[in-house]
Amino acid sequence: MSETIPTIEKGRMLPGLAGISLFLLFLTLVNVYGALVNAYGKGALKLGVLCLCTILVAGISGVLRMKRWGWAILTAGTILLSAGYFYEYRVMHSPFFIIQGLLMLVFFLYLIRPEVRDRMV
Repeated sequence: MSETIPTIEKGRMLPGLAGISLFLLFLTLVNVYGALVNAYGKGALKLGVLCLCTILVAGISGVLRMKRWGWAILTAGTILLSAGYFYEYRVMHSPFFIIQGLLMLVFFLYLIRPEVRDRMV
């Protein structure tokens, strides 16, 4: 019996990538709005949040165009967001942060799958 090995279609979007990108775009826009209304203060934290949001938006646009550099930025962003949420949970003991941290960890685990990585051009 001959088994056919499925070929990987490079450049084809997976539904999970689109969902993760849209969620992170929404999260980024909320953080940009928070920075613009001075929810993070007026100093270096505000500029840091805006810089990180800019990098994350660049990664999202790269993933939506199925570029490997966008995948790398988004993968790094999800694991860093997850670590940040876990740290906030440790400091503030709010269940919101542990839920967000676990969600970002699930996104990271989805992004590092070989099927996702091999589709990037």
